[in-house]
Amino acid sequence: MPQQKPEQVALRALSAADRSRAELDERLERRGFDDAERQQALDELERLGYLDDERTAALRAERLADRGYGDAYIRADLEHRGLPTEEALAAIEPERERIERFATKGRAWLARRGFASEG
Repeated sequence: MPQQKPEQVALRALSAADRSRAELDERLERRGFDDAERQQALDELERLGYLDDERTAALRAERLADRGYGDAYIRADLEHRGLPTEEALAAIEPERERIERFATKGRAWLARRGFASEG
């Protein structure tokens, strides 16, 4: 069986879930692709619109906010994935409004979900 091209490996990963460029680069590196092959494949996927870190960050931040996570958790998640954080956080429902929406869950629940403690 011929070895897959890096684009094929990356597209398969993207078909399962949104991934950042950093996550795909790491996956391709583990599969044995050299730096030039990885960068060329990822550049091409960006050019074609399959890979977009800003879009992925915005979608991920929105999903986490809707599921009841605070800004600290969302920021850490995006950073861990190698995604840009500030624009994604600025575009979601403000943390204060999410705190009010999930207030019935209790302070401990909010703290575990990365909400800032109320001063």
